[in-house]
Order: sequence, then C-alpha cells, then structure tokens
Amino acid sequence: MPQRSSVLDRVLVLEMVRVTEKAAIACRAQVGRGDEHAADAAAVAAMRDALNDLDFDGTIVIGEGERDEAPMLYIGEKVGRGRNEGGIGPKIDIALDPLEGTTIAAKAGPNALAVLAIAEEGGLLNAPDVYMDKIAIGPGYPEDVIDLAKPVKANIEALAAAKGVSPSAITACVLDRPRHEALIRDLRSLGCGIMLIGDGDVAGVIATTNPDTGIDIYLGQGGAPEGVLAAAALRCVGGQFQGRLVFRNEAERARAHKWGIEDLSRVYKLRDLAKGDVIFAATGVTDGSLLAGVRTRRDGTVTTESVVMRASSRTVRWVRGEHRGLTA
Repeated sequence: MPQRSSVLDRVLVLEMVRVTEKAAIACRAQVGRGDEHAADAAAVAAMRDALNDLDFDGTIVIGEGERDEAPMLYIGEKVGRGRNEGGIGPKIDIALDPLEGTTIAAKAGPNALAVLAIAEEGGLLNAPDVYMDKIAIGPGYPEDVIDLAKPVKANIEALAAAKGVSPSAITACVLDRPRHEALIRDLRSLGCGIMLIGDGDVAGVIATTNPDTGIDIYLGQGGAPEGVLAAAALRCVGGQFQGRLVFRNEAERARAHKWGIEDLSRVYKLRDLAKGDVIFAATGVTDGSLLAGVRTRRDGTVTTESVVMRASSRTVRWVRGEHRGLTA
C-alpha cells in the first residue's frame, strides 16, 4: 500500500467536530447573560477535556494566552493522551479559540463560534497575541488578485475586474472599530457595500468563501491568532489571504521574538500561516452567517450545527448534531 502523505488520520476529522461541539454546548447557558468570563471559561474547560480524551500528542500553538495557568488553553500547553507518554498518536499543532466572540456571546449577538484547527507538527504559525492587518477573498480567482501592500482602491478594483463587475458591486466585511474609519471611508468612496461586524473575524473571513453570504472580501485589522485560524480554513477550501503583524509597543515586539518571529514587517500568505495537511472545525454558539447556534428543544435535546474541512482532500462537511441526555 502507498505510504500516507499526512500524519493526520481521517478519523480526526469527525473527532474535531466533537471537540468544538462540546465547547459550544458547554457555554450555551451563558449566552446573553452578560458574563464574558463565565462563557469563555465554560468553553475552555470543555474543549480541554475533549482534547485530552483523544489519541494524539498535541501542542497548542494558538491559544487563549501565553502563560502557564488555568483556565487558559495556553500557548505551549500539551493536550491529548500522548501528552504524558510518547507513542500515542501523531504529533500535531493545534490552533484554537474555544469561544471566538466572547463579547457577542455574552450579548447574544451573531457569529460566536467554537473553533479549532490542527496540522502536522510545524504546520501552523506560532503567532503572538497581537494585531494583524488582514485581507482575504474566497476561491476561484487568479493568484495574487489581492495585495496587502496596495491601497484599498487598487485591491477593490482588481477584485472587481476579476469578477467582471464594477467596484460598487463589491461587498466588504469589516470589523466595526474606530481604527477602521479611514478604511470604511475609502470603501464608501468606491460605492462598495460594507457589512460591519461587532466581533468574530474568523467567521468574517470564512464568509468570503460562501457566495450565499454576499461577502466578497474581508479587510481590516484584527487578532493575529484569529488570522491563523481563518487561514487554516481557507487552506481547506481555497481562497487568498495575506496578513502582516501590527506592533503597538516594545512589549509586543518582544513577544513576537519570544515565539521565533524575526521579520516583524513580513507579509504572510496563506501557506505561511497554515501549511501541509490541515483540519479545521467550527461549531456555532450563536446564529451567524456561517452556522446556526446551539439550541435546546422542549424535550431537552440540544442541537448543534458545525462545519469541518480538510486540506488534503478539499472536503467540507456540514454536520447537524442532536445531543440527548445532557444535563442542564
């Protein structure tokens, strides 16, 4: 038999869905309760337990923080049954956000997700917890249609030309932040539609891959860890992504050096952030453009909606789960 080109077993595809489902379900009782910490802590604890029940030797490279303390799933933390003794399953890198969009979950807003990505060891950029300038589009365009080094106008015109439409037909997704006032003004001057989101830029980037969302391009500055997660999803389904780390002070530059990043002005492309075989999974916590949120039926059955993708097979699976017998 031919040798497998990836250490990731296909059974891990559905196992990753189970992990994100457990995190989403665990924080469902906190949705709309106004307590971001309680919602995040519930998701973190459930995701850690689920990961530690799996047969692999995993290392968190994108996590909840950079310090070795609970309840965080911190950068460098070892998870999986192989964490304490060797030989149990493959060595993998893990990027995760047990509750992507803590604020919107606390307010019952749209697009809160439980998210993770896994790759072969060394496959995911160990990005520090700083900001990142981002630009992303979905699949089906010539290579290098977008360029982070170019002005907004040039990128919108290039994308519009590739689509065969006018710039005014382009809709951009942008985080609703004061730092994006100039970006929004530039987009408005071109006649573009803008979908402003309060949080959850992983979902915003992934939305560019789904024509039903109406979003053509993602632009703006958000978290670097979320950039790696979004890039992992695009690696599975196609698309283009560029990101550049943004440093506000010397402490953040020192943080980047700590994680092995020497070129602080580098523009990262898709395969710089997520390379090799990658599995990406997400479960909706609240309803959004990508997934429906967790719901509880009158009979106590909890329903979930998830998506799981794999780069090596280019498969995307939409998973609807019904979970019975769960305690309140």
